[in-house]
Order: sequence, then C-alpha cells, then structure tokens
Amino acid sequence: MTTSNHKKAKVLCLSNHKGGVGKTCSTCNIGAGLAKRGKKVLLIDLDPQANLSLSLGLTEVEKNVYFVLLNQCPIEEAIYNITENLDIVPSNLDLAGAEIELSSEAGREMILKECLNQISNQYDYILIDCAPSLGLLTINALTASNEVYIPLQAQYLSLQGISKLTTIIEKIQRRLNENLKIGGIFITQYDARKVLNRDIAESIEKYFSKDVLKTKIRDNITLAEAPGHGKDIFRYSPKSYGAEDYASLCDEILTR
Repeated sequence: MTTSNHKKAKVLCLSNHKGGVGKTCSTCNIGAGLAKRGKKVLLIDLDPQANLSLSLGLTEVEKNVYFVLLNQCPIEEAIYNITENLDIVPSNLDLAGAEIELSSEAGREMILKECLNQISNQYDYILIDCAPSLGLLTINALTASNEVYIPLQAQYLSLQGISKLTTIIEKIQRRLNENLKIGGIFITQYDARKVLNRDIAESIEKYFSKDVLKTKIRDNITLAEAPGHGKDIFRYSPKSYGAEDYASLCDEILTR
C-alpha cells in the first residue's frame, strides 16, 4: 500500500437504522465508482453481518475491523486490496460483541476516529458502511465522519424512521463532532411506474429539500445479483441501469 502525501481523506458514512434500504449496496458501489474516477478509496465494513465484505468476495480473512477497534492490531494490517484504488477493512460476526466489550472504554465513541487518523493521509475518501442500528458502532462512524449520507426507499415507512436518525445526528453534532453534516439523502429501489414511489419521492424532496440528491437509484436486478459474484456493479454489469445510477450519484457527491 503506497503512502501518498495528500491531505486527509474525506470520511463519509452511510447510515439508516432501517434495514434493507441499500446502505451496503451503496457503500460498495459509491466506493467503486469513486475508485474508477481515480480516487484512492478505503471502505470500512462496520456491520457485524459483514455484507459489504461478502459483496466484494471477502469471506475468510485473518484480521478485520473487530481486531482494529479492540486494539489487537493496527488498522494497516486489516486493510485488503479489492481493485486498483479500492481497499477495504472487512468485518465479521465477532463485531457484534464489540459494543459490549467497548462500552467501558474511556472515549469509546472516538475509537474509530483515532484508528482512521493513522491512515487518513493515504486515501482521498473513506466510506463507512453502518449497521442498521443506532448503537455504539454507528455513533463511532458518525463521530469519525465529515458527512453522513442517508439512503431511503421510496416507501411510507422510510419517512417514519428518519426523524430518529436526524435527532441522533444533531446530538452527535452537539456533543462529539461539530463538523458532521448531512452530505445528502438519496432514494433507492425506485420505480417511476409506481404511483406510491413517485408520491413518496415528492414528499422526501419537499421535506428535506436541499439535502436530497437528484440521482435516484432505480430498482435494478443487477444490483441484487452483483454481490453474489463478489463484485461491485461496475465490474459485474457496467452497462446496467445500476451502474448508470451509481456513476451519476458519484458525480453528484464529487461536486457537492
């Protein structure tokens, strides 16, 4: 892994305590999209289910984010290369116990931030995939991040849960990370033919106005298939709607 002398990475986390909204899919494909544009990207799998790691073909690894957070190995030893410009710190089920094991640590909300500071100047972007919960791991991610991106399905229940997440973000801003801001909210699994999807998208745009990104990630079978092949969408199906939408989303993130 080469050390470059550029400034510290921009740290983005993808969070929503509702499961199944496309957090992992988005972390994987935004990361791959930025890497394709020549950005040096590190993905952090902070979900004990390890879906991001599995989506990129990593199953059995010796070191992972659990060892890093518990100070059992330096973060450099848990970084694995995926493609040119794209690396990952994988996860595994042990991470589920980390919340309890870290709960008595002083400064426990800052542990991930301190780990990332050690390698931050080697990357342009660090993307963190959060677990679908608002526990200590997610608080660590929000404390370490410059921006949080929130994927939302165009469904009624998505709107219900979002206020709880924004309340947590406001608390983090007040107590732990005054620089944290909402980078953007984007709609996933979108089908323009469905009246409900269009109505909810309209409500989201009205309610969050300036925070909503223009790109909508369309419902696309290739996005569901790609993880089974251990590949991001750009390597699995570069001409698909999924690749088109995530390329567009990356452009939007780069220009915000």
